[in-house]
Amino acid sequence: MNSSPRRVPRAGNSEHGSVEPGAESHITGASSGIGRALAVEYARRGAVLGLIARRVDVLEKLAAALPARSYSYQADVRDAAALAHPARDFISRAGCPDIVIANAGVSAGTLTPEVDDNKVFEEILATNLTGMMLTFQPFIEAMRARRQGVLVGIASVAGFRGLPGVAAYSASKAGAISYLESLRVELSGSGVSVVTLCPGYIATKLTAKNPYSMPFLMKADVAAGKMALAIAARKRFYVLPWQMALVGWMLRCLPRPLYDLLFAYAPQKPR
Repeated sequence: MNSSPRRVPRAGNSEHGSVEPGAESHITGASSGIGRALAVEYARRGAVLGLIARRVDVLEKLAAALPARSYSYQADVRDAAALAHPARDFISRAGCPDIVIANAGVSAGTLTPEVDDNKVFEEILATNLTGMMLTFQPFIEAMRARRQGVLVGIASVAGFRGLPGVAAYSASKAGAISYLESLRVELSGSGVSVVTLCPGYIATKLTAKNPYSMPFLMKADVAAGKMALAIAARKRFYVLPWQMALVGWMLRCLPRPLYDLLFAYAPQKPR
């Protein structure tokens, strides 16, 4: 999707809370799920928002309801040119954002023997991994010049080990975790922080399709509040909820033979 970005300024309202100075935020995938919850959370805190999504009609309705000044842009995170213009426009109107959140993501069941899944596999990797890099790219030099800013990537507990039936999603989130670590080290000493967020199961339209139990399922608005606190604290790596942090640690510690035995017949996401 190569659509032209659109902007819709909204009036601010200081009665809905405060946020630390210079808390302009740029969020991709803001029309639904975690991205929408983060937009609502940062609007409540009084941030100036740059919101990006493919569904601009949904995005504009959200922007109209937010108690903060916001700019809405239609763009696909797989398209570098489509992301560059919103970045320039937002910087010209609101200044370089203090926080850029690469949240846009897609999920679907995939199986390697199924040739029909090839395009789905490519889309998941392009959106969840390459799209994260393309989201950050237009802002890094401006943040370096200011020696200030936070780049936030939404990864997942699913990136800790390869889960059956969601190879593309697990690979994209594992790649995101490694990419964000590389970026954090590259930007060391620059004044720019990199925060990796790894949620477990969050109640969104994506997880609503899962035909299996989801332990420690967390509401999106609760998750957004916890993420905002982790971002403000400049945490390098944050897993939520805390129970999933424990589960994730245990998964990573499992020897491969035992992991294979336990997950060989685990329920899989439908294709």
